[in-house]
Amino acid sequence: MNNRNFVLACLTPLLIFSLAFLALPLVRLFLASGEGDAGWAIYLDILRKPRYLNTLVLTVLVSLATTFAALAISTTAGMFLSRNRFRGRGLLLSIMTLPLAFPGVVIGFLIILLGGRQGLINQITPGHVVFAYSVIGLFLGYLYFSIPRVLLTVMAAAEKLDPALEEAARTLGASPYRVVVDVIMPGLMPSLIAAGAIAFATAMGAFGTAFTLATNIDVLPMVIYTEFTLSANIAMASALSIVLGIVTWILLLIARSLSGTTVAAGG
Repeated sequence: MNNRNFVLACLTPLLIFSLAFLALPLVRLFLASGEGDAGWAIYLDILRKPRYLNTLVLTVLVSLATTFAALAISTTAGMFLSRNRFRGRGLLLSIMTLPLAFPGVVIGFLIILLGGRQGLINQITPGHVVFAYSVIGLFLGYLYFSIPRVLLTVMAAAEKLDPALEEAARTLGASPYRVVVDVIMPGLMPSLIAAGAIAFATAMGAFGTAFTLATNIDVLPMVIYTEFTLSANIAMASALSIVLGIVTWILLLIARSLSGTTVAAGG
């Protein structure tokens, strides 16, 4: 078998999978979005009708807030854990990455146990403190499962940084702040962009956590679910899915071009 036939044999399963499980469903999804009474104007309806537009804006804002918060927390923790060895470090890292083992529904349940009507905070504080079913609760749920993804990426990148560059900067009189800004952050930036894109894409499409917590608010995955199951509005569910995919894809494309690395969304 020559090289050409070998490459073709290796690529054939990938091509079949891409066509059968990616291209064809996406094409069908796009065509379904134009089969409603509004036709292709359904995409204008998303921008004209307050419910859909507000849902899109809220989903993007919560995902952005989750991304920046996860980056701030995980970068600080990741740098500390990668530069320091101490007793209990492995246990601490295991606890911080534990959310990777939980589905979104379980994470939502944990937030309810913390900030629900019968939650711990409401029981130990005076007054009525319930936030699990608000945007704050949804943000905390998204943040809970975003931190481990960003943390592991940051730690892997931090361990590849050359300590000699930092030492050289200090020798030349750079302050700790300048060392972070001029040496550490540029070295971490590609990984931070990639990790941020993963966190954003994951938050945009998260369903299990939203299904558990978003009883009083609308985010895109929940609206798509209700349009598809309760309203039988296949066209609008398809159009919202396309919009969700486009927004996330644009962010991933930008992140990949900025970081120069492969960016993939976690599910």
